[in-house]
Formats: sequence, C-alpha cells, structure tokens
Amino acid sequence: MIFFTKLLLLITASLATSSYTASSEMDDIIAALKSGNASQLARYFDSRVDISLPAKSDNYSQRQAEMIMKDFFLQNAVKSFQLKHTGENKDGSQYCTGTLITKGGNYRTILFMKQKGDRQLLQQLSFQNTD
Repeated sequence: MIFFTKLLLLITASLATSSYTASSEMDDIIAALKSGNASQLARYFDSRVDISLPAKSDNYSQRQAEMIMKDFFLQNAVKSFQLKHTGENKDGSQYCTGTLITKGGNYRTILFMKQKGDRQLLQQLSFQNTD
C-alpha cells in the first residue's frame, strides 16, 4: 500500500511539473507578444514555423521567422495583447487565441504549440487583421 501511495505521489508531482512548464512557456510567449519582442518569442520557435500575416504567409526557418516577426512588430508597434482562450489537445499540444492590439490595427491571433521533448515549441502563428 505504501508503494502505491508513493507511486501516486510521484505521478502527480510529475504531471504538475509538466503542466507548470507548459503554462510557463505559454506565459513567456504571451509576455513576448505584449511587448512586441521577436527575440523573446523566437526562443520558442520550432526549427520550422508557419507564419500567416495579412501581407504574407509561409513556412520559415527559426531565424527567418524571427526576422519576419521583428519586421511585423516594427511596422505594427504593439500596445497590448488580450488573451481570449487557451487550450490543450489530447496529444499535449497547446493553442491560444487572442487579439494583438497595435498602433496600426488589431489582429486576431492564433498560436499553436507542439510538445518536442520536454518543451512546447511554436509551430504556427497567425495574425488576421480585424479592422
């Protein structure tokens, strides 16, 4: 009985740590969006990232994606980011939706992250102009 109690505690602690890490990564990504910080955002890019912007949409390498986002934030100075919804799929992938509020307009924002090893990495970013 003691063995099962210890095993249950170990499993619970492991799941809590895993959930905290994923939540922490999402918090960092949201903070990067709120500040318009492409370098901070790029820390969570997978090796290839799908980025959809009003003017262009493509699959980019990590470095290219960082430059694309840097340019986007320069052209659209970020005022704030309003988180609308976050969720997790059965496979552990996470997503969030929100509104990026910039001096140039508002953008419906959708982020998709996938578990790679012990990290959640951004696979897709979509910014759709709502004005």
